[in-house]
Amino acid sequence: MNIINRRSFLLAGLGVAGAGALAACSNGSGNSTPSLVSPDGAEVVAVEKKRRSTGRTRQVTLTAARAMLDLGGGVMADSWAFGGRAPGKELRLSAGDTLVAELSNQLPDKTTTSVHWHGIALRADMDGVPPVTQAAVRAGSNFTYRFVADAPGTYFFHPHVGVQLDRGLHAPLIVEDPREPLQYDDEWVVVLDDWVDGVTGTPDEVFAELKQGMGGMGTGGMGMGMGGMDMSGGSMDGMSASPSASASSSGGMPMKFMLMSADSKLLGGDAGDVKYPYHLVNGRVPADPDVYTGKPGRRIRLRILNAAGDTAYRVALGGHRMTITHTDGFPVKPTSVDALLVGMGERYDVTVTLDDGVFPLVALAEGKSANGMAVVRTGAGSMPKPTVRPSQLDGMIMSAAQLEAADDVRLDSKKADRVHRIELTGGMGKYDWGVNGKRFDMNDPTANPVLVEQGERVRLDFVNKTTMWHPMHLHGHTYQLGTAGPRKDTTIVLPKRTVSVFFDADNPGQWMLHCHNAYHGEAGMMALVAYQA
Repeated sequence: MNIINRRSFLLAGLGVAGAGALAACSNGSGNSTPSLVSPDGAEVVAVEKKRRSTGRTRQVTLTAARAMLDLGGGVMADSWAFGGRAPGKELRLSAGDTLVAELSNQLPDKTTTSVHWHGIALRADMDGVPPVTQAAVRAGSNFTYRFVADAPGTYFFHPHVGVQLDRGLHAPLIVEDPREPLQYDDEWVVVLDDWVDGVTGTPDEVFAELKQGMGGMGTGGMGMGMGGMDMSGGSMDGMSASPSASASSSGGMPMKFMLMSADSKLLGGDAGDVKYPYHLVNGRVPADPDVYTGKPGRRIRLRILNAAGDTAYRVALGGHRMTITHTDGFPVKPTSVDALLVGMGERYDVTVTLDDGVFPLVALAEGKSANGMAVVRTGAGSMPKPTVRPSQLDGMIMSAAQLEAADDVRLDSKKADRVHRIELTGGMGKYDWGVNGKRFDMNDPTANPVLVEQGERVRLDFVNKTTMWHPMHLHGHTYQLGTAGPRKDTTIVLPKRTVSVFFDADNPGQWMLHCHNAYHGEAGMMALVAYQA
């Protein structure tokens, strides 16, 4: 039975023009704020016309429908997907091409949906975020996205309605650089995902359980409070995650999906909320992995993207070191590592010179005692065991915070014209994740916007007041970590830490800023970055 979410209810009669017409709003103090640039306003059209275009058009149809997915090893999942497969078929175009993508919504039970083009700095009315930029696409209806993709890089697309991201509705989007400076012989797109849908439950069921919070568990007087901490200052991290311990509480309420013992030093403690039965690489379970076949001595480019709902992955290729060349589509100073830490929504491009043999590409579910795996085969050898743990996973592990932007994409030195403090708030106690102490209200999306003006240099200070990490994603822009860090659109903010990012307000419209944990975002850890008209 389909669960109607708040976006779907709101958008029953809302059109794009109606969404864009929400011009005036309150800043929470009783004072009215200036009018906002609508997602289809003249300012948006003017910027779109200035994008570098090749004049070429790539046309595709994306059919979102129910699908029985073969995850390998005899595991079948009754889910939703684009074109009957997960991940969906890769889209590839050249920088400056115009993408014309017709979404056909064939999902069941009057389910609405959309397509968000994650990481692409595109025109605002094509961003795919109901109700901010468009009306949600009703079941049985179509919607055509049309925009110029002028920035090369590794991206992907997924819905922005409810927790649909945690189904099979996602696929890679590769924008090639016609003047590619990177030298390599071949490339392999690697999609990481955590999987529950159609196996042990649905994302809607997961979210319904999580929303009850720790306070609803009847934990025998433990007094669970905010952020997974009890009132005596103790941590949840030591609690058992065994089926007998988590399947029911002393209050008799079944807890089927909540994970209570995920712990990671790399992520500053609590690693995730959800128990997943499988972790996939390119849609396959470790017992029946996807295999890349190559030749020894060849240099390949791996485009690694994390499409998961609640899991960060530590990624390593057994017997090899990797050279990081890009993150979130933008080049960095090349850095050699053993392993990568990839949060939800992040992408990394790495190059590897292949050795001779058979090697596991392992995506360790950080803090969750599980993993996904694919295989690289360049010669003779037996298949790795699904539980293999190459030594590289415990070697030099890199995250974006340790990288530097390449010289040609680093922002010029400039004082910020505007600074916003973005406090990340809430916790597992009430599952009340929010921004600046408030849950985002999809019924009133332009209330309390984060205001910017076109042409400004903006600084966002992500201040994590919670005891959990959050991958913070900004639509329509890339920001720079600090004064010399990499250009990103999604970055990990560790608990009790502050991360400052800078971006140029050069893409007018209304844009979501949110945690890319699918459940934290849907619970309310979102804000609207809005341009003043």
